[in-house]
Amino acid sequence: MTTHNRFRQRGFTLLEMSVALIIVALIISALTLGSNLQRNTVYQHMATSFVRGWQMAFLNHVDRVGVAPGDSQITPTGKVNGADDSELCGLDLRNAMYAAGVAMPPGRSEGFETHYGYLDSNGNPQDVSACFVNVSWSVPGSSAGLYVVQRKNVLVLRGLTPDLARMIDRLVDGNADARFGSFREASEADKTSTSSSEWSLDNRVGYGQTSVRNLDESQVVTLTAYYLMDP
Repeated sequence: MTTHNRFRQRGFTLLEMSVALIIVALIISALTLGSNLQRNTVYQHMATSFVRGWQMAFLNHVDRVGVAPGDSQITPTGKVNGADDSELCGLDLRNAMYAAGVAMPPGRSEGFETHYGYLDSNGNPQDVSACFVNVSWSVPGSSAGLYVVQRKNVLVLRGLTPDLARMIDRLVDGNADARFGSFREASEADKTSTSSSEWSLDNRVGYGQTSVRNLDESQVVTLTAYYLMDP
């Protein structure tokens, strides 16, 4: 037997290849699970510190000043900015809270209390912004199955990925329903139908799109939600 034959390299057996593939699959599963857990932790923190934080800031403003943020103390209307559909955002919102001595949630950083940054399910950066506004809101009418529209003050949250919107909805209302409850998709808030609605898009849709794209590298589409501030 020649030296070449004695030291000829032996190939992998089917069993060895199977074991290697199983190990690779376990590693990928562990990484995916870790990523999902980390994202869920960020989502939970956002819901409690940012979303609930701005809810408490609104209530504290009403308690201290006697009116909604931006409303007149001389001739109060009960509406944010004293008008229908007039948003109070950014610097104007922060100044209203400063003037009332109301603490704001930390947000992204000092001076960006109305924003919160996070990563979507594809690992791309997203930004949630918070504003207050008085909008049309569907409420139960005088008989069962009848709904009417009233004016209500809400927290506007823009930049929510569909999975984040659904998670906050479940935390607030107990289930993900875009039509009913205190947390609604903006386009559903004033509907008077008796049927529940799913959130309009999901995480398979890319940013700026309206249909499923299934692109792993795409920034995920975002939705706008209203969170009821009035009783």
